[in-house]
Formats: sequence, C-alpha cells, structure tokens
Amino acid sequence: MPTSFDRKSITLEAARQAIAAAEAKAQEIGVPMAIAICDPDGNLKAFSRMDGAALLAVRIAQQKAWTAISFGFPTLGLWEFIKDDPPLLHSLPHQQDMILFGGGTPINVDGVMIGGIGVSGGHYSQDQECADAGLAAIGAG
Repeated sequence: MPTSFDRKSITLEAARQAIAAAEAKAQEIGVPMAIAICDPDGNLKAFSRMDGAALLAVRIAQQKAWTAISFGFPTLGLWEFIKDDPPLLHSLPHQQDMILFGGGTPINVDGVMIGGIGVSGGHYSQDQECADAGLAAIGAG
C-alpha cells in the first residue's frame, strides 16, 4: 500500500504567463483587475493588482482561485449547483472564502488540476473573460 503520492503544481513561469494574458484581456476591455494564481493546495503562487483595481478585488481574486480549487470546477457554475438545494444554499455561502460567481477557475492540464486562477475587478462576466484568457495562454482548461 502506497504511503505517499506525487502532486503536480503550476510553475511560476506558467503562473506569470497566465497573469500576463489576463492583464492583456483586462486592458482590452478597459477594466483593471486583480489576478491570483494558486497552487493545487490553495497557496498563492503569483499575484497582480493592476493600477486602478479596487482594493476589495485583491481578496476576492484569491478567494475565487481557492473556491475553484476546492470544488474542482469554475466558480461560475456554483450558484447553479446550489440554488435549488436548500441544505447547500443555506450552508455553502456562509463558508469562509467561498465565492459563488464567475472569475475563478481550476487550472487543468492533461486532466490534472495544477492550480487555480481567480480574477476580480469588474462584473463577474468580465472577470471570467480575463480568467479564460489566462487559461488559454498556458493551454489549460
């Protein structure tokens, strides 16, 4: 019986590349963003707060990345997942650091979650656009 396992994690270089692409998308749409990349354990790997991004966006970006890693799917789908389930609806939103709207996505490469990206600063649909740009830049889904 194995007593340990290997776990892959996003590299700093890939995290910086994802951030650069998310920033480029944010500049394109004209909304300054905070962008967090976490490793698969939810620890912050890389971060950027664009000039003009709201202070609250800093914390929310990190929470979005953490939430996405915790569930293994994008934060954009969490509301749909819980809205018609009373036990989930009355418990999950009250959990510390839980975010239930778009902008947080697991970083999956070759079917393995290597981290998460969280973006905050605009409407959650804009945040999601920027997160998706970051994922595309590193070939992640």
